[in-house]
Amino acid sequence: MRTQAQAVVIGGGVIGCSILYHLTKLGWTDVVLLERDELTSGSTWHAAANIHGLHDSTNISRIQHYTMNLYNRLEAETGQSCGVFQPGSLYLAQTEAREHQLRLQAAKAKLYGMNFHEVTRDEAERLHPLVDFDGIRCIMWEPDGGNVDPSGVTNAYAAGARQNGAEIIRFCPVTATEAQPDGTWIVRTPKGDIRTDWVVNAAGLWGREVAAMAGLTLPLQPTEHQYFVTETIAEIATLDRRLPSVADRDGEYYLRQEGKGLLVGAYERNMRFWAEDGTPQGFGHELFADDLERIEDNMMRAIARVPVVGTAGIKRVINGPMIWSPDSNVLFGPVPELSNYFCCNGIIPGFSQSGGMGLLAADWIVTGETRYDMFAWDIARFGDWADKAFTKARVGDQYAHRFAIHFPNEERAAGRPVRTRPVHDMQKRMGAVMGLNYGWEHPLWFADTPDAQDTNGFTRQNWWAPVGAECRMLRDRAGIIDISNFAKYTCKGPGAEDWLNAVFANRIPTQVGRSCLTPLIGVRGGIAGDFTVTRLAADEFWIIGSGMAERYHQRFFKQVPLPADTIFESRTEAICGFNIAGPESRALLSRLTNASLATQDFPFMRSRRIEVAGVDCLALRVSFTGDLGWELHCATAEQAQLYTALIDAGQDMGIGPVGSRALMSLRIEKGYGSWSREYSPEYYPQEVGLDRLCKMDKPFLNHAAAAETLARPARERLVLLVLDGDATDASNADATGGEPIFKDGHGIGRVTSGAYGYSVGQSLALGFVKAAVPGDRVEVMVLGRPHGAVILEQPPFDPDGSRLRA
Repeated sequence: MRTQAQAVVIGGGVIGCSILYHLTKLGWTDVVLLERDELTSGSTWHAAANIHGLHDSTNISRIQHYTMNLYNRLEAETGQSCGVFQPGSLYLAQTEAREHQLRLQAAKAKLYGMNFHEVTRDEAERLHPLVDFDGIRCIMWEPDGGNVDPSGVTNAYAAGARQNGAEIIRFCPVTATEAQPDGTWIVRTPKGDIRTDWVVNAAGLWGREVAAMAGLTLPLQPTEHQYFVTETIAEIATLDRRLPSVADRDGEYYLRQEGKGLLVGAYERNMRFWAEDGTPQGFGHELFADDLERIEDNMMRAIARVPVVGTAGIKRVINGPMIWSPDSNVLFGPVPELSNYFCCNGIIPGFSQSGGMGLLAADWIVTGETRYDMFAWDIARFGDWADKAFTKARVGDQYAHRFAIHFPNEERAAGRPVRTRPVHDMQKRMGAVMGLNYGWEHPLWFADTPDAQDTNGFTRQNWWAPVGAECRMLRDRAGIIDISNFAKYTCKGPGAEDWLNAVFANRIPTQVGRSCLTPLIGVRGGIAGDFTVTRLAADEFWIIGSGMAERYHQRFFKQVPLPADTIFESRTEAICGFNIAGPESRALLSRLTNASLATQDFPFMRSRRIEVAGVDCLALRVSFTGDLGWELHCATAEQAQLYTALIDAGQDMGIGPVGSRALMSLRIEKGYGSWSREYSPEYYPQEVGLDRLCKMDKPFLNHAAAAETLARPARERLVLLVLDGDATDASNADATGGEPIFKDGHGIGRVTSGAYGYSVGQSLALGFVKAAVPGDRVEVMVLGRPHGAVILEQPPFDPDGSRLRA
């Protein structure tokens, strides 16, 4: 056994073997995989192993498409059969909402060259004569869908890795992982110790236990999951071809051919947790007792759709464990607080994602960044607030609603609230409908009565009109927006300015009271973040960034050593904030402060410490609304006092609270991008209009990568579009993000954000396009159907910025 390695992968399931294989494909041959038992032990061996390409997330669709295309190549490369069956998959829509989802996925498939399209009932009946298609509104066909052999795929990855120089050691449990001062690790086993540059936790059901060796607590929870395989069905036995799988997600089951029978699985509402206090060390290839009564309702729906299921005998039942994260996405990426410790845990559709997951993990470990923006998978999306109670509640909800549609703007209530600020209860009494942002409750919109809830769908919902009222109030008078969930940092000390200049691409302000906007550049030269930096004193700075990316951004900040006697710390929990914006914001604040807010005394992009209603505040003259406004930041303990004063002072002026849904609409009217939508490591600075903020005459983090990307022509451009149609009809739909954009029948881009612009009376969308210019007519695939649109030359609201600087 090797005693040194570039990487040690812990876990010999399909994901661990895929990561090992892909590391060798990128040139790392000094790599080792350690498996406590036999390969595929745990949850891999009993997986149903269905494969499909389409997903609501474009980037997840890309990696699933890669995975499906990899298996046949892997067989040819290694000589190990993957047991690939690709008879195709039929996707059924029983509801209007499911039809919207499938049509949108079909439009994305067309844009990205994937094979997924609608078929008629006659075509579907020829493809699968055993299905009763009564009541089905829409049928989509994926010719490449199917299933694989779990053991075959795992062993093919293993064979490929071995061929490329990797070592795989079975029956070798890891007993400790010990971080070393130089950033390396010692992995201890009964067969000897290995010093390694990287530890990769791909331990499946034991991911929690392996993480605990490194002092980590991962938000993971196993559940039971059942499927059954029927005896031989005569109608199948006589066929000379394999039947396609059936994805009837409205029926909450899945179904495919297995041998000469059918395999039927379900995610039942009456779910069962397992191993809440830890996965047993001796568990391996065991199964749980059958409990088909628990999935009886799902079975009856499957029988109604495929009647032969009801007359076939049951050959075997598989009831085995699977392990989930709170949102059913993988916990993926380097742990921000540790050096060179990579997690890949909590994978559900493992055989649809194994190849892409291994590819992206190898990307990240070898090159420092993935080729696609995968923040939806990033382990940094959760913090310590995702505790055991939250995780259990969310996993229960995710399992029971596995096949439910995840609608745009949907907020699920399970496990909440987790973190609240002092004004939470006051906001709820005012009618706030809350959302979740990195564990924090924050107002989405304000209803007329307390305890209102969102409705969900692809079309405009119950919040559309109230959000419009908030937008119009702010544009006509002013509004008060809680921005406490922004990430807030201070940097103080003699080396603060130099450190910030070494981290950020823009030049840090040299005068006290001035602010700047600045990108953070990723390893490949893309936009890893956007920040506002304000100089408070000669040696003190205030930094604001994306709240949900606070843990994510730790990885970048730690790459630049802090100078002596200089501190950089998060103030997100200690400080709260409000944005008071709109043409009457100056008049409102003047009621509560003696400080002069006149433009000549307090111009745009300036800051000052002022007292507002007796509360000491850091005031910044900036506003994400694109309107005249100030951000006020105060101690958390004084948040309620400040908020109460603002609300009371605005009452007779017709000024009140505004939620984040309105902020989304307002910033799109102005054409402002936001992180994780318009700004991500996938996009070059010049593609999003931030190249002017990259000061190439000074060094900064990933300067060479920025120079390389800036020297290239833009691959596409961020643009603002206005959609045709009766934009005020509340039964209509707006773009929300992900919708493909076509021009003359050719795919040219996709939407990243969309909303109705209430103050300009237009349905708007931000998106990336190529081979198109302002004034061009295009089609945006809202609800998967073409909607005419025009690319705008300038934003419809305040294009010259006169209100912003008033």
